[in-house]
Amino acid sequence: MANDTVATTKPVTPTYATEFGAVAPPSELAPIHQLVGVTVAIILAGGRGTRLGPLTDWRAKPAVPFGGKFRIIDFALSNCVNSGIRRIGVCTQYKAQSLIRHMQQGWSFLDGRLNEFIELLPAQQRLQPAWYEGTADAVFQNLDILRRYDPKYVLVLAGDHVYKMNYGKMIRDHVLHDADMTIGCIEVSLEHARSFGVMTIDESSRIIAFAEKPRDPTPLPGRTDVALASMGIYVVSAPFLYDTLARDAQLPGSTRDFGKDLIPYAINHDYRIFAHPFGASCVNVTGADPYWRDVGTIDAYWEANMELAKVTPDLDLYDAQWPIWTHQEQLPPAKFVFDDDGRRGTALDSLVAGGCIISGSTVRRSLLFSNVHVHSYCTMEDTVVLPNVDIARRVVLKRCVIDKDCRLPEGLQVGVDPESDRRRFHVTDSGITLVTPEMLGYKVHYSR
Repeated sequence: MANDTVATTKPVTPTYATEFGAVAPPSELAPIHQLVGVTVAIILAGGRGTRLGPLTDWRAKPAVPFGGKFRIIDFALSNCVNSGIRRIGVCTQYKAQSLIRHMQQGWSFLDGRLNEFIELLPAQQRLQPAWYEGTADAVFQNLDILRRYDPKYVLVLAGDHVYKMNYGKMIRDHVLHDADMTIGCIEVSLEHARSFGVMTIDESSRIIAFAEKPRDPTPLPGRTDVALASMGIYVVSAPFLYDTLARDAQLPGSTRDFGKDLIPYAINHDYRIFAHPFGASCVNVTGADPYWRDVGTIDAYWEANMELAKVTPDLDLYDAQWPIWTHQEQLPPAKFVFDDDGRRGTALDSLVAGGCIISGSTVRRSLLFSNVHVHSYCTMEDTVVLPNVDIARRVVLKRCVIDKDCRLPEGLQVGVDPESDRRRFHVTDSGITLVTPEMLGYKVHYSR
């Protein structure tokens, strides 16, 4: 199709819109299980995650551990599987080795004989000698693979957010509106809205304006404190996606990004772009607002982990009806030893994973991932400890994140003297200290 045709002509409503009753009343729509059955999910997992600092020096952001035993990408993947979407592509690019290993170990249970799969889609330069240039380009460079799947809807997801969502309800909403594209959205404060794509909608939830990371976000109608922000979750009708990506790939000056380029273009050219409120498909809402976290900074990452130690956290990890799947090592149960005055192994308001040993130390409001060994006379408060960490005697940890494979020497104090911490470690503006093996003088990763 010529560029001028794509730019000025709205694609003809696909035959599946009539087949699934897109223009019919909701009671006549196809069941959700049929809609997810003709959907392919593409998870964008190639981001650098630079705001997480040293935590992403050697891993992609979606591979960062979270919640005591998971990786961040497990939430998007689990949402797909629990929603009934069993055809999934994962676009990888930046420092993807630990992510690839995690996918191989923990996500190989889908049955190819039933046309179920999770396929890794690295930046292979299939169409041009370039890496993924943006979110839209990551999908475009895999169009030949995507077309072979022959989906009727494509679900595009970010792989670096923490939330529980039934995507089937969003797909049903997309079909109900006879939409070309539907964007998952959430209410955020005007201050935080500057970091998101902000949309303006009419009374039918159709998006009539979209601005990526605006300086002055437009508030919701009738509100002065919140704006409607994009979650980076898109349901797209396949013909519209193919045509729009092809047009954008030939457009000089495009950044090849959904939020910066494709969505504004589609709105300005009268395509049917709708907003889907996250509250309509969020799973396990325990607080006042639907749970969704962008753990893109060390402070946000620490805070989201700390929330899980509450008596009733907003994110329910214990719901057997919507489990979060992951790779799980075969480890012995967590162990707490010694019951002497001044040397008692205890963990209060904390999450402690398998393989951990707390020996005569006190842990409060903390998360310990697998295989963390805490020796005697230590005090730990408000701390996130990633896997395979050894903490020697008389260590004090407060308001910090300890990276994987650290060996903390005897008597080390972190989070007690901010000035001392800044000379050795990474300290955020709000006072959260990140410790990595390299900061302690241990060489875990080798470049030669």
